[in-house]
Amino acid sequence: MPAESPVINDPTVVAEVTAVFEVYEAALMANDIRALDWLFWASPHTVRYGVGENLYGEDEIMAFRKTRLGGSPQRVLTRVEITTFGQDFATANAEFERPGDGRAGRQSQAWARLAEGWRIVAAHVSFKSEAS
Repeated sequence: MPAESPVINDPTVVAEVTAVFEVYEAALMANDIRALDWLFWASPHTVRYGVGENLYGEDEIMAFRKTRLGGSPQRVLTRVEITTFGQDFATANAEFERPGDGRAGRQSQAWARLAEGWRIVAAHVSFKSEAS
């Protein structure tokens, strides 16, 4: 028997994930390493694919942030799409531009509601190629 389909984009859950996504974005722009570490799931199963690195587990992700001088380059979000699936899982996809950089960037995150609250369990950041 197939499982019952989850409620997609329950307004309350969308508001929760939007709020925590905004906390993430503010922490990223302020290079608030403690907040960024707190927002990612503290697990060896967490994955973050960056522009130039593939990071597996909280230890690799935290080490990357500590050695990233100056933090993430500043950016402006141009589009954000948040989709929730039931009460405990969501995706956040964003397009962004960095001032002075002609490339269009994009970011995808998978968020899960865990005992400690909403946490990023997987993330990916990349730039569109000129051909796409």
